[in-house]
Amino acid sequence: MKRIGLISDTHGHFDDKYEKYFAECDEIWHAGDIGDVRVTDQLKKIAPLRAVYGNIDGHVLRAEFPEHRKFVLEGVEVWLTHIGGKPYVYNWKIRSEITQKPPQLFICGHTHICKIQMDKRLKMLYMNPGAAGIYGIHKVRTLIRFTLDHGRITDLEVVELGERV
Repeated sequence: MKRIGLISDTHGHFDDKYEKYFAECDEIWHAGDIGDVRVTDQLKKIAPLRAVYGNIDGHVLRAEFPEHRKFVLEGVEVWLTHIGGKPYVYNWKIRSEITQKPPQLFICGHTHICKIQMDKRLKMLYMNPGAAGIYGIHKVRTLIRFTLDHGRITDLEVVELGERV
């Protein structure tokens, strides 16, 4: 059993609330647009980090993190990326691959809109944690926590960090 903290679109902003909400997590996953290596350095102090780079991330973050991360954890097949689209309207760059071999859990960021939805056609859970940073179109900063346990995704919760200032 692994408790996961999911975050995206920090755009260089680190909030002490991340530590509060991720303290009990076994891993933290960042779905891109990190913005500054200091953000990932701080997250790594809380828990082991898996991350992907986003469209705003420069060469330093791109050298450390891949564009896509595919892995299996606790029996759950995961695909983590930044620009992924949304259920039934996936990004053209990944559309063919995701429809031919969908993971059990597909995670992306980019939109700044927190969304969790089952793609019934692909039998795949879609998660976008929204944006945890202070830059962007979102009004409320969000992150997600959940548990992976023997092929199941449980204890899913959206955490609101407050209004974007």
